[in-house]
Amino acid sequence: MAENQAPDVKLPDPVEMSRAMTRIAEQSQRLVTDFLSRQASDGVGAKNPDPMGVGHAFLEMTTRMMADPAKLMKAQMTLWQDYLTLWQRTTQRFFGQEAQPVIAPAKDDRRFKDSAWDENTLFDFIKQSYLLSARWMQSTVNEVDGLDDHTAKKVDFYTRQFVDAMAPSNFVMTNPEVLRKTIETGGENLVKGLEHLLTDLERGKGELRISMTDYDAFQVGKNIAVTPGKVVFQTSLMQLIQYTPTTAEVNKRPLMIVPPWINKYYILDLREKNSFIKWAVDQGHTVFVLSWVNPDEKLAQKGFEDYMVEGPLAALDAIEKVTGEKDVNAIGYCLGGTLLASTLAYMAAKKDDRIKSATFFTTMLDFTEAGELSVFIDEEQLTFIESQMAEQGYLDGSKMATTFNMLRANDLIWSFVVNNYLLGKDPFPFDLLYWNSDSTRMPAAMHSFYLRNMYQKNLLAQPGAVTLGGVPIDLRTVKTPSFFLSAREDHIAPWKSTYMGANLFTGPVKFVLAASGHIAGVVNPPAAEKYCYWTNAKLPKTSDEWLKSSEQTPGSWWPEWNKWVGKFSDGKVPARDPNKGGLPALEDAPGSYAKVRIV
Repeated sequence: MAENQAPDVKLPDPVEMSRAMTRIAEQSQRLVTDFLSRQASDGVGAKNPDPMGVGHAFLEMTTRMMADPAKLMKAQMTLWQDYLTLWQRTTQRFFGQEAQPVIAPAKDDRRFKDSAWDENTLFDFIKQSYLLSARWMQSTVNEVDGLDDHTAKKVDFYTRQFVDAMAPSNFVMTNPEVLRKTIETGGENLVKGLEHLLTDLERGKGELRISMTDYDAFQVGKNIAVTPGKVVFQTSLMQLIQYTPTTAEVNKRPLMIVPPWINKYYILDLREKNSFIKWAVDQGHTVFVLSWVNPDEKLAQKGFEDYMVEGPLAALDAIEKVTGEKDVNAIGYCLGGTLLASTLAYMAAKKDDRIKSATFFTTMLDFTEAGELSVFIDEEQLTFIESQMAEQGYLDGSKMATTFNMLRANDLIWSFVVNNYLLGKDPFPFDLLYWNSDSTRMPAAMHSFYLRNMYQKNLLAQPGAVTLGGVPIDLRTVKTPSFFLSAREDHIAPWKSTYMGANLFTGPVKFVLAASGHIAGVVNPPAAEKYCYWTNAKLPKTSDEWLKSSEQTPGSWWPEWNKWVGKFSDGKVPARDPNKGGLPALEDAPGSYAKVRIV
């Protein structure tokens, strides 16, 4: 709150407060009892207390840090000098003088957007003290000599998690917005926030599943994933959806989209205004999408090879039966792109050229620089993940969601802690966050193969090192014309890594770089008039060379892609009705696989 500003004080209603606390007590007792019984049955005490190896990494870091006390002393002196300057300037402000801040938050740091962080001298001091400590802590651990690269990355990552968690915005007494709300409502915000917390614990069966949106505001097939179409084929791993045309004529060559199975396909079909699938249909494509199953323990032994055979290869056969067309243009998104590239290499070995063009959205093929996700990939952590999967037959979807949320903790964890639990507000209805919470499981065999062969050993980038269907595959044999779309701020598939993968193919490659991140960089409809993208007619050896000579264009990259893929359309034919194809329609889109929700 601004200085000299006295907000209206509301006294709490004792009757309502008593009722609320009774509800909370009853709910808490039920949760604690359930939690303790499950912990006992799981034998949690006998398990590894540090399965992620975080403690070992920090012990090694501390040992090496203490080996150079002069360097540590210098860092501490620098921090104390910064604090001394801050105290002096804060004192000047208390006496009514102007004083420049010692440190300021980044422009995109929304934790300190409330005006009181700048206008109120006390909160400004708290903010700057935190920023100075955070900078000192992260720079100190980053400058420790002698750590191997993986340990250094792990220490940096978990230090940042700690720093983000300790931000003053995350606590009642040091967040001016929360204090103001508490005074205005007589503490009702904290009572409501506690109810939200207990509801989220109950929803997660004892594990905290932070609500990011109003889950009752959306229903798959009702107001999200609503582009009209039919399921025309299915296997144990996927349903194939064919979408209803909106043009009199369509491209002769169908479009097959292979989404990731880490999340559901409808990230490409959220709402009419931002649906890539609807937009592609409107451009005259006959669009087929693979909707992956949400697997349970029955599919534990399904491997990466099974996803290829029952996924794109089965879809190619089905598309030919539906349309009479043998050839397709294909899109792969993230892990779906990794599968598509692997399938192309397999098909090249089999002299199968049914995919005439391939588009890759934020796809990693060379995992040399796998970004921050590599923090979670080492023998100790993989062994722990595999032990979890051995018990259930799959990796629970919430584990994957937590991992991805940690990559952007301030936006995807702490902002909701403040909003839901401290301010006591209900989460805002947001289609993207509903999709983000719609978790999918990973079959044990597939996920272990993927993590070990791609992330840990980077075998996919090596000729013949990965075998699928009895065939040692080599990405260098792929001559299919390809379009690589990457995102400049992607934390999941760093664009410089995806660029390395694009250089593995020997066919013609067009590389396009979009602004924003893993999702917003891809889901950027032209009508939104947002962001920009970069193109380059050449594909030099390094990503830095490519960017240096690239050309920037405002807006969406979608029309750029449509122009490129149009060269492989093979002419026009009358629109294809999914009800009148070579295979009978099984059910309406989005199909039953997409509607399975595990939380």
